[in-house]
Amino acid sequence: MKKLLVPSLLALSLLAVTGAAQAQAAESTLSFNVGTTTDYRYRGISQTRLKPAVQGGVDYADKSGFYVGAWASSIKWIKDAGGDASAEVDVYGGYKGAVGDVAYDVGFLRYEYPSNKLAVSANTNEVYGAVTMGPATLKYSHAVSNLFGFADSKNSYYVDLSGTFDLGNGFSLVPHVGYQSVKNNGAYSYSDYSVTLGKDLGNGLSVSAAVVGTDADKTMYVTPAGKFTGKTGVVVGLKYAF
Repeated sequence: MKKLLVPSLLALSLLAVTGAAQAQAAESTLSFNVGTTTDYRYRGISQTRLKPAVQGGVDYADKSGFYVGAWASSIKWIKDAGGDASAEVDVYGGYKGAVGDVAYDVGFLRYEYPSNKLAVSANTNEVYGAVTMGPATLKYSHAVSNLFGFADSKNSYYVDLSGTFDLGNGFSLVPHVGYQSVKNNGAYSYSDYSVTLGKDLGNGLSVSAAVVGTDADKTMYVTPAGKFTGKTGVVVGLKYAF
């Protein structure tokens, strides 16, 4: 499984899960989202063998600042690694607030791969913290379990720096760079990057296009057919929130 490792978001796939920190909302809200993407990338690595995915989630945000939610996507990497899971289910919760002009977000995220049947379970627990000032968000995620099926990888971490820029007329631009450290599996550590252009179409519908890539080792992250799952590519997504 070593050559297939690692799951899960086009960074923007998880924006609904672990997006920029925000201050408490004036009212509590319950929201849902469904969508599709031409390639489910997570931290730059394709989770779907460079093929499309369907996704959806539910979020509850309390006016106190606490939130919980769940999100799911179709995947292919577990089966490619010899397991038996065709879906990823993320369950998370945390708290968002602000101190002056600095917003913060702290929480816990569980990545669940039902019946994954890998030698080292792919199920992963992370704690995270993010701070946002102006358009910039810096986030740190720390694995308190093995990471995505890597043996002896507890205490792996991911650092993510992104910016969100309102271009007007419903357009937004989100540049991103990140670094994934895989504890005791250094050959699998890598950096990733993306630039995402989004468009709010109104009535809960939005579309996005992203250039995504990594400097991951091309011999480590591959499909059974030998395709590099961290290669630079364009990913297009469509989402409906309600």
